[in-house]
Amino acid sequence: MTKRFPINNKVRELREQHGQLSQSELGKIVGVTRQTIAAIEQRRYSPSLEVSFKIANYFNCDIGEVFQWEE
Repeated sequence: MTKRFPINNKVRELREQHGQLSQSELGKIVGVTRQTIAAIEQRRYSPSLEVSFKIANYFNCDIGEVFQWEE
């Protein structure tokens, strides 16, 4: 069973809204691998605060618009 973390996100949706940005491209922009972006999108990995801010800043969003805590 795959563990899901309680942080929901809109990373995939934002990538698709920004010209079909690939996971690899976003990973390079924020300094992580494509696999890390995939794991974040699938809620199998909680990103560091730094990576979360980098993702939100890239999409010109507040961090709370991209990531939400779900218990």
